[in-house]
Amino acid sequence: MDVTDNVIGNINIPEIFGKVKRHFSQTVDKHFFCCYDNDNGNDNMSTAPRRINIKHVAKEAGVSTQTISRVINQRPDVAPDTRQRILEIIQRLGYQRSELARSLIQRRSYTLGVVTAGLQFIGPSRTLNGIATKAEELGYALLLKELPRFNTQNIQPLIQFLLAQQVDGILWAVSEQNNPEWTDQDLVELPVPIFFITMQDRPSMSTVSIDNYLGGKLATQHLLAQGRQHIGHISGPLDWWEARRRKQAWQDTLAEAGIAPQDHHSVQGNWSSESGEAAFQRLLQSYPEMDAVFVANDQMALAVLQSIHRLGLRIPQDIAVVGFDNITESANFWPALTTVFQDHHELGCVAVRELVSQVESVHKNESFKQNTILLSPELIVRESSVVPQ
Repeated sequence: MDVTDNVIGNINIPEIFGKVKRHFSQTVDKHFFCCYDNDNGNDNMSTAPRRINIKHVAKEAGVSTQTISRVINQRPDVAPDTRQRILEIIQRLGYQRSELARSLIQRRSYTLGVVTAGLQFIGPSRTLNGIATKAEELGYALLLKELPRFNTQNIQPLIQFLLAQQVDGILWAVSEQNNPEWTDQDLVELPVPIFFITMQDRPSMSTVSIDNYLGGKLATQHLLAQGRQHIGHISGPLDWWEARRRKQAWQDTLAEAGIAPQDHHSVQGNWSSESGEAAFQRLLQSYPEMDAVFVANDQMALAVLQSIHRLGLRIPQDIAVVGFDNITESANFWPALTTVFQDHHELGCVAVRELVSQVESVHKNESFKQNTILLSPELIVRESSVVPQ
């Protein structure tokens, strides 16, 4: 078969190719990628689709690019009917704002650096979820770095990495332990705002935390109100600031009620269920008259419920139990666990909101005050602490 004449049988190859090319060009054009020029009947295919930009939207709407910019940035100085018409055109044309162009024009990245640790624990993971939710709502991207350990000392490379990525601010979402010296030295004097989550308040820092002391007080007061006089405590690891605050509240509340807590009335766990079971066994041996126990988190508290069942004791008649966190499983055990609810998701949301407020102040060359925010927890009363009538 000779194909030098561009004919196979009765098929004219150039003719068929031209039809296909024109059909493809017209189809692509419907999606606002202008890939050909047919002014003179010529099909000049282009390999690069055209991106719809703000000028195209302005031309279609018959307004200035400044007006389009005001609508995109949600400025109030645009008539409602004009705003609606522009939004409809933006949707119809498929216009998408260039974040890179916005960053270059406004000299900011709209990115927040987030430093976290311990995402295997419920609290840090829920907090991160709140951070992501609020950041998306406010139009910020996140650059996440997880520390290998809570007590990591060499943080300078990490901080320099975040600054090299031109982040507008940093969220330090790492629970504080017994080594805050580097925090004061290395994190306060930064060229961008930094906001601390779950950190003991200091005058030189902005922090947001759950009021762990109040939570411990609510739990202990509840057990006292049920007539319990021998209330033990299983703490979290006491190099954690949160664990120390909950234990201090237990001690102070008992003392205010005229009950002197002894050293053998409390033992330390490590937040895990396994440590909660072991801690309860030790506590029961050292404090056999115990009729209630306040456990510093729900994972350990649920293990305590299981241990009590295994011993053939009744909950709450023999031993009442209160946890801390209000994890999903706490309502589904038998009996359902009384616990202190701390809203980690809201904690993350508040942190982003406050940091973005500081970023905006810096962008406007305005000063801002360092502030401390404590979110109040709530006691959720269930069957593990209240004897049925």
